[in-house]
Amino acid sequence: MIKFEEVSLFYKKKTILKDINLDIKSKERLVILGASGSGKTTLLHLIAGLIAPSKGTILIDNEIVSQNGQIITPPHKRDISMVFQDLALWNHMSVKGNIEFGLKIKGFSKKERAYRVKEILELVDMKGFENREIDQLSGGQRQRVALARALVLSPKILLMDEPLSSLDRELSLQLQDKILKLQKKLGFTLIYVTHSQEEAENISTLIIKMSTLFMV
Repeated sequence: MIKFEEVSLFYKKKTILKDINLDIKSKERLVILGASGSGKTTLLHLIAGLIAPSKGTILIDNEIVSQNGQIITPPHKRDISMVFQDLALWNHMSVKGNIEFGLKIKGFSKKERAYRVKEILELVDMKGFENREIDQLSGGQRQRVALARALVLSPKILLMDEPLSSLDRELSLQLQDKILKLQKKLGFTLIYVTHSQEEAENISTLIIKMSTLFMV
């Protein structure tokens, strides 16, 4: 589903990633493990189409989406959703407003939006929270809203950038289990970034370890 061919990224004469070759199968749960500064988040941004590789080729479903400094397929056409480390929820919107935002952008009807929001809130165990404000939620509940917002569009690929790093271990384990159940039920390909070995082992079907400048 996702393939990197000799992908490198340079920024201001600094090598961020060098000669990455990667082949991720459909419905894989790939965890990218490594210390801060090793390029984990950069790899997600390349897959999402937020940045282009300085050289090399990225393919999704056997189609070239980025190559040699050019983004050929823009992010909104890649059927990808992302959960950012800081969650990036909008405090001025309700839970429902956050989740249905992407549906509005894509032109879903009011009836279809209502159905999808209701369905995804049930899946993440947040039924009845539609009208809550974001600042009224606990940390774990915010994580679930971010996950619901990402999954409501039924993406083929879900990218998660250290989404549980701010939670205590017990709550983190609960949400790891929820992510696994959702991935099994919905069948998306998961690319998950963490610095936690335990988290990586719990979630992954495949782990890659990154260090400064290269992958091992």
